[in-house]
Amino acid sequence: MLFPCDECTLIGIVTAPRLPSEIAVVVIVGGPQYRAGSHRQFVLLARRLAEASYPVIRFDCRGMGDSSGAPRNFESTSTDIAAAIDALQQQVPQVRRIVLWGLCDGASAALLYVHETGDERVCGMCLANPWVRSELSLARTHVKHYYTQRLMQREFWSKLFRGRIGNEALAAVVRSLLTALRGRPSGTSSRAQFQQRMVAGWQRLQGPVLLLLSGEDYTAKEFAEYAAGEPSWMEVLSSPRLKRGDLPAADHTFSRSTDRRSAEDLTLAWLATLRRAEDAAPKGSAQHR
Repeated sequence: MLFPCDECTLIGIVTAPRLPSEIAVVVIVGGPQYRAGSHRQFVLLARRLAEASYPVIRFDCRGMGDSSGAPRNFESTSTDIAAAIDALQQQVPQVRRIVLWGLCDGASAALLYVHETGDERVCGMCLANPWVRSELSLARTHVKHYYTQRLMQREFWSKLFRGRIGNEALAAVVRSLLTALRGRPSGTSSRAQFQQRMVAGWQRLQGPVLLLLSGEDYTAKEFAEYAAGEPSWMEVLSSPRLKRGDLPAADHTFSRSTDRRSAEDLTLAWLATLRRAEDAAPKGSAQHR
């Protein structure tokens, strides 16, 4: 379907079951991807969720895929997300509540959307390998999960002494070590950093969150490292409203079919719990506003 977003036209694919639930899922695509996702992961996710009665929309933001407009990054997609929610509700009028499902900076965009809009239609979020990249978080992740292991390997020192490690590679090691030890990035930001706005969105959300983390993914490792050192993130990660799903062997996009199915299973089980809570809530409560 085509739907408007400011002066642009977006394209989205709605997967609607025959008997749709009042809870629907909006898939927010992360990175330089379009609505199908890597190895068609969002196509398969949408079909699996629709089989369980959840309507799904996956769409191209402005400037991506087949949507018109200038390209923009994840910090500037709230208008696109709102337009997709409106379009889904027009297409499937039974939908009353929305779950945002985002991968990588799509997860970050979901949190920023709630922070910026406080959209009460959003009753929960599924965040897969959220993007919190900064110079410091990247340096710490590299030092802990890559360079430390490399420094313990005889092969590394052999290559170093034989001059088989290039100057640029060696300089990158030194920069990461210095940044990690310094404890702050060398640059400054002209506005509140997006990571702070992300956690503010998490705090503003009234509903539950499913956090999916891949064990073989540096973005997930970077998120865990960053969150462990920030009190506000530690608070939301200890909230009883959080359900965490770890996939130890999965990569960033759950490219193996077994990992993709596991991510889908975790999503479906979490949605079933959310649906039961929504059904049990009094119609006048905050969950049904």
